[in-house]
Amino acid sequence: MQTDDTKTVIVEREMAHSLEKVWRALTQGPLIEEWLMKNDFQPIVGHRFDLRGDWGVVDCQVLAVEPNKELSYTWEAMGLKSVVTWTLAATSKGTQLRMEQSGFRQDQQQAYQGAQYGWQKLFGALEGVLQGLS
Repeated sequence: MQTDDTKTVIVEREMAHSLEKVWRALTQGPLIEEWLMKNDFQPIVGHRFDLRGDWGVVDCQVLAVEPNKELSYTWEAMGLKSVVTWTLAATSKGTQLRMEQSGFRQDQQQAYQGAQYGWQKLFGALEGVLQGLS
């Protein structure tokens, strides 16, 4: 997806897990660490947190929290200022999960392509974490 000045990465997947289980994996620090990065996340609007990887740190701030429905936070790293929004919806098989990362400028093609690849990989890791949850 693309607007005149920025691009957006969208990944959607239906997961055979309940809304509550998917929400836990998106909002509980130890679970986030298993599929994304080390963090000090708290699902509180306004909370500033960091995601820490081997390559560096992502500065974030929680923008919206609607339990089992929507989570949104800023994502700032290496010159990229974007917003990640997770949307959850119940389905007959579990949960439809949608991730949208918006704000890639035209001169950030490498970051945009990296995010397209990276989020697909992270969704696989998230699925693995969900498999291990009761």
